[in-house]
Amino acid sequence: MTGTRLARAALMTQSLEDGTYAQLFGRKLIFSIFYYPLARSIERFAVIRSAPAEQVEASCSGPASEISQQRSEESQSAKRPRHIKRINNGSPSRSLLPLLQEQAVPQVEVQPWCPRPQGESVMDRIRIFDLGRKRASVDDFPFCAHLVSDEYEQLSSEALEAARICANKYVTKTSGKDSFHLRVRVHPFHVIRINKMLSCAGADRLQTGMRGAWGKPYGTVARVNIGQIILSIRTKESNAAVVMEALRRARYKFPGRQKIIISRKWGFTNVNKEEYLRLKEEKRVLQDGAYVQYIRPRGNLETNLRNQLRA
Repeated sequence: MTGTRLARAALMTQSLEDGTYAQLFGRKLIFSIFYYPLARSIERFAVIRSAPAEQVEASCSGPASEISQQRSEESQSAKRPRHIKRINNGSPSRSLLPLLQEQAVPQVEVQPWCPRPQGESVMDRIRIFDLGRKRASVDDFPFCAHLVSDEYEQLSSEALEAARICANKYVTKTSGKDSFHLRVRVHPFHVIRINKMLSCAGADRLQTGMRGAWGKPYGTVARVNIGQIILSIRTKESNAAVVMEALRRARYKFPGRQKIIISRKWGFTNVNKEEYLRLKEEKRVLQDGAYVQYIRPRGNLETNLRNQLRA
């Protein structure tokens, strides 16, 4: 086998009368003997460089070259669509396709607290978040109870509306519409999607399954954490049992686990009951709707004196 390759290499070198092969690849001749395919390609390259154009055309003529030339002519004659271009390895640019920018960018999962999709009709079932006597002062309703989530989950706007109606109806029927102040503490800002599927006979022929399963806006939910307050009700101390029962009934409108907690704070404020009574005697708090403002011992003296007189 080695003798055959040596003979072929000798014939290759003899075919070039001007010695171009020996001049260009003198030292690599021995290496090319053992790699005949590489030597053959080198020979063809040297012939094309050294021979005139007529000889090159004559040498390249053959059935294989005719087929390749015909294919190249057909590919040149065929017109490509304007929006298709040759792409090298790497990430394609947005300018390659005549698409809008928002369509060319890969769509990602809808993040929490995202804005509403433009042009889509997604309505919240819950529209009212404060019920009862909303303008009652801080001193009117000292008792407060909370419905707290015990799971990390999503609460739909329909569930929030059902719980609000249930609690409001029971307290209003039992103790009156002006005896409490109910507040929904979570808002359904998160938009969920649905990929609608057909369930009739032969549905597999009419739909594509999970292909393009991005979905369309279906509704809104509120994402709640463990320990987050869902509902809060403030009332008088005499109506504590009624409020607890209202929250117990509203709890069944939600999935998962919830807890009913009696707050140590005064109403909706962040001050304990004993501390609030002490600050009120010292005239260091000022009523501000359902909350209070602290009178700080700094700032403008005239403003502080005026606030103490109001307290």
